Amino acid sequence: MKDIILENQSLGKQSIKFANPPAIISRSSVVGELEGNGPLSSYFDVIESDPTFGKDNWEEGESEMIRQAAQLAISKSGLQKEDIKYIFGGDLLGQLIGTTFGLKDLNIPVFGLYGACSTCGEALSLASMCVAAGYARHTLAITSSHYGSAEKQFRFPLEYGNQRPLSATWTVTGSGAFVLSSTSKEQPMLNYPRIVGITTGKIVDYGVKDSMNMGACMAPAAADVIYQALEDFNLKPDYFDKIVTGDLGKIGSSILIKLLKDNNINIEEKHFDCGVEIYDNSLQDTHSGGSGCGCSAVTLASYLLHLMDENELKKILFVPTGALLSTVSFNEGQTIPGTAHALLIEKE
Repeated sequence: MKDIILENQSLGKQSIKFANPPAIISRSSVVGELEGNGPLSSYFDVIESDPTFGKDNWEEGESEMIRQAAQLAISKSGLQKEDIKYIFGGDLLGQLIGTTFGLKDLNIPVFGLYGACSTCGEALSLASMCVAAGYARHTLAITSSHYGSAEKQFRFPLEYGNQRPLSATWTVTGSGAFVLSSTSKEQPMLNYPRIVGITTGKIVDYGVKDSMNMGACMAPAAADVIYQALEDFNLKPDYFDKIVTGDLGKIGSSILIKLLKDNNINIEEKHFDCGVEIYDNSLQDTHSGGSGCGCSAVTLASYLLHLMDENELKKILFVPTGALLSTVSFNEGQTIPGTAHALLIEKE
């Protein structure tokens, strides 16, 4: 274990390169009906038409969605739940109740995380660090969001029927789960996508106060961590097949591209935003696109890793983005800071 830790490299200001990159040996995606009617429909594992997933309310439904995603990812890996050393997971709800009640019966040690919509990146980063350092052979990273429960907590009850500005995004109902396993020089597991390195993002605050424009809140943090990842790993955008952001939506994506161009970095041809791609806005009234912890998680678990399985993608920079919105701080007149985390995911 000591040799493994010494071989891992701390790069630049905010990055780590893994000596033996953890492999994503399985994943699952469970989504709601709206997501199942979108352009990525054929890639999801489970599409549920009942927004409560057979339970009494949205919050319990989100927990059921998480439970299904976790069990499905473990089952697809060929492992037993006892083989999973730790779970790294979180959601948008207060005290992470979606995750708490969704995972409690698995009886696996859990690290509860909150990074807003960037939680998938945070969970995968910490899970991969744990595996790469030799502290666990197998870990599970999982995140979720639910349109009904998120709107109820952060904005208005659905019964209110308020109008949404065109800058608003639609919280994705979905849960994505990933089983990460250790590799070695003798068993590099090159047939699986592997997390070769990470860049942990900072909290970036450009003073945005519009809770209906999450893309503007998150774009500066995405630009910051993409810039730093390229700097730390000494790479150019052309190294990647895709540079994937979580849920900036149409407005946030345009801001991101401009911010990076101002720093002489052009990712326009490589950029892919999960929030833009998960819905068809010409047919589905989702305005700027999708958002929520589940947005990047289910898009990675379903569509993007499928393309890696088919060798249509070899190298992606995966950058889930989060707006650190709190009803308390927002109602007290505070700004909405953003954060983002970057992961280099590659397949030979």
